[in-house]
Amino acid sequence: MTAPTGEFAFIDWLRRRTPADPRVLLGPGDDTAAVRITPGSPMLVTTDMLLEGSCFALAEAGPQRVGRKAMAVNLSDIAAMAGRPTAAVVSVGLPQTGGRSLAEGLYEGLRGMADEFGTAIVGGDTNSWPGPLVISVTVFGEPTGRGPVTRSGARPGDWLLCTGPFGGSIRGHHLDFMPRVREALRLHEVAELHAMIDVSDGLAADVWHVCTESCVGAVLWAGAIPVAEAARQLNDGLSPLDHALGDGEDFELVFAVSPTDGRQLVEAQPVPGITLTTIGECVEAGLWLESDGARRPLEPRGYVHAIS
Repeated sequence: MTAPTGEFAFIDWLRRRTPADPRVLLGPGDDTAAVRITPGSPMLVTTDMLLEGSCFALAEAGPQRVGRKAMAVNLSDIAAMAGRPTAAVVSVGLPQTGGRSLAEGLYEGLRGMADEFGTAIVGGDTNSWPGPLVISVTVFGEPTGRGPVTRSGARPGDWLLCTGPFGGSIRGHHLDFMPRVREALRLHEVAELHAMIDVSDGLAADVWHVCTESCVGAVLWAGAIPVAEAARQLNDGLSPLDHALGDGEDFELVFAVSPTDGRQLVEAQPVPGITLTTIGECVEAGLWLESDGARRPLEPRGYVHAIS
C-alpha cells in the first residue's frame, strides 16, 4: 500500500515530528497557533502564502486586490479562533521586471485591509526572482478573555451553524470577501462556541477537519445549506450544491454549539449584517449528507495542494 500524498498527508507527517514545547499551547492542526509569550494571554499566530497562477491571476485581479486577499485570508484565520488581530509581517517574492509598481499596489491592498481591522504591518521581507509573484503574510493576534475557539471541541449532538453562503467564489468572492473578525467576536460574546473554522478549502473538507480534530462525525442537511448566487450562475456540469460543498475560498465561518445556543442564535440573529443558518449537526462518526430524509456518505472534498 502506497503512502498517502497531498497537502494534508504532509501536515500529518509534520505534526508527528513536532515536539511538545511548554510555550506552545496550540501547534499545527488548527487555524492559528497559540503561543505563550508572557504569563497570561497566549498569542495567536497564522501564516498563508499566495502563489500567482494558483491562488490568483495577477493580470486579471490586479496587485491591489491580491494584496487585499493576502491580508484577508490571514485575518480570516484569526476570526476562526474568535481572536483580535494585532500585527502582521509580509514577505514578497517579486518578478524582476515591474516589481516596484507591483509592490506599491500590493501594499495599498494590504494596508487597506489591515487598517479595516486595526492591524499593524510591522515588517517582513522583499525579494525579487525570475519567477512569478509570491506573497506571504503572517498575522499575530490575541484571544478574548474566553480564550481561543479551536477545531477540537465539537460534541455529538451539537448543531453546526454558518455565517453565510457557499460556492462560486471563483467569480470574485475569493478576492473581495470580508473576513468575519467582528462577527466571530460577537458570537463569542453571546454563545459558548464549542468549535469553529473558516471555510477556505471547501465546506465538506473543512467540516471534516473539525470532525477529525474533535473525534466526532457530522451530518450536513442539503436543503439547509445556503448557496451563493455565484454558484447558481456557473455552468460546468456541477450542481449549485456541489459547488457549495466543494469550491472553497468562501471564508464564511462554520461553528458548533449546543442545540439550545443554536436555537437562540437562529431566532435572535444577534450579529449585524449576516444571517446565521443551521446546516447540520454533529454525530458520533462519519461525514454524511442528508437529503429528503435519506443519508449518504459525503466525501470531504475541497482544495488540496499536491505535495508528493
